[in-house]
Amino acid sequence: MTDGALLDRHDAVLLDLDGTVYHGVRPIPHAAEAIGRARDRGTSIRFVTNNASKAPEAVAEHLKSLGVVAEPGEVLTSAQAAARVLRDHLPEGAAVLVVGAGSLAAEVDGGGLRSVRKADAGVAAVVQGHSPKTGWADLAEACVAIREGALWVACNADATLPTERGLLPGNGAMVAALKAATDRAPIVAGKPEPPLFRTAAESARATAPLVVGDRLDTDIAGAVAAGVDSLVVLTGVATPVSLLAAIPAERPRYLAADLTGLDGKADELEIGPRPGWRAEARDGELVVTRDGGHDGLDLLRALCDAAWRHGVTTVRAGDGQAATALGDLGLG
Repeated sequence: MTDGALLDRHDAVLLDLDGTVYHGVRPIPHAAEAIGRARDRGTSIRFVTNNASKAPEAVAEHLKSLGVVAEPGEVLTSAQAAARVLRDHLPEGAAVLVVGAGSLAAEVDGGGLRSVRKADAGVAAVVQGHSPKTGWADLAEACVAIREGALWVACNADATLPTERGLLPGNGAMVAALKAATDRAPIVAGKPEPPLFRTAAESARATAPLVVGDRLDTDIAGAVAAGVDSLVVLTGVATPVSLLAAIPAERPRYLAADLTGLDGKADELEIGPRPGWRAEARDGELVVTRDGGHDGLDLLRALCDAAWRHGVTTVRAGDGQAATALGDLGLG
């Protein structure tokens, strides 16, 4: 194809789930349709999630219930990544204390290790993943094992989890509690570490994958660490304010409002100077003026480019129309 479409550049889309495709049990508008159109173009789809509380089969069923075509083999979870890390460090049959859902225990057992729930003698490792049922007693068992020298692997370190009720405590919040109690830090298996994305790309036999997500510190940072392009969407955690302040390790190549961006043209989605808007650094501020532009996301793309180049995140409108556009972005 030669229309300059974003998906002309990429042979697979590696999609985050929470905050990108859905919020808990609530689908994000237009997501299912956009994913379907990407499939119709012949682009491979992989669902890459830091949520370790569900098995790939359950994740695929949940996606199907929201109208998204998905097969278990297209789902890559941080539980799978954690199980791989454990296998790399432990002998076959080693006991692993599981803090998390039954699906995490199943990944441990399926990899030739032995899942347990108590910190008895002989526990070689602790693996920790998100589960809404995790309580103090579970953390206490893990604390004992970690203090006795067990290897500690966390599926992810996401402090929050996007849901239909807003941001709630994620696995990282529970990991932080154990870090405070043990003075230890875990090996993190999922995003933003690159192995999960690399495994997903390998499963799709992709040479030019595109990571799509809503979190700079996991989705985008993981893409940067893996050396692949990324598209950030504004349906979850990332905001215009956080994008302007993004450090180099968390900067996406492309920006879109939602997954309909997969239908767009690459050059139009790419962060950089945009026609219709001017963002100039003056005395420690970015002064924005309108030069015929109307698209607020184009303004944000231009602002991100200027902020990252000049190290300036304070924004000021240079005219009334720019002030209105900045207000709409929450950057007034």
